[in-house]
Amino acid sequence: MYEPIRTPSVHTMADPARTEGLLPRRSREEELDNRLAGHLTALLTVTDELRAHTPDAELDDAAQRLDAQVTRLCGGRAPLRAEPSAAGAGASRVAALHQRAHTLAGQALVVATSRSDAAAAELAAERMEAHARALGLAEVG
Repeated sequence: MYEPIRTPSVHTMADPARTEGLLPRRSREEELDNRLAGHLTALLTVTDELRAHTPDAELDDAAQRLDAQVTRLCGGRAPLRAEPSAAGAGASRVAALHQRAHTLAGQALVVATSRSDAAAAELAAERMEAHARALGLAEVG
């Protein structure tokens, strides 16, 4: 009368004893590495965009240092870099990019501090300060 159930029950699929070894597991350190690399890559993308709109030697240096940190965190693989949009953005666009970069640097700083990565934390704090200065949020000098 009834057709037998041919698929496993959701209850048996959720049993940890049955799924042991089938699901990829990462350590907390690996998760923090991935998260930090993601925040720094996003910060690098915004930095590249700022470099296209407002060329500056400080931004060039920051982009190189961010690239080096992401490469280190990703086991030697260089990050993919997006092509910046057309140059010549208005002041509001540049301010929005600095605000976004400030936020991303803050997120990277939190994760770098959590994983005790002094080099990444120092870079993130430096970038936060630089973008705060650009936004007029910090005292200069």
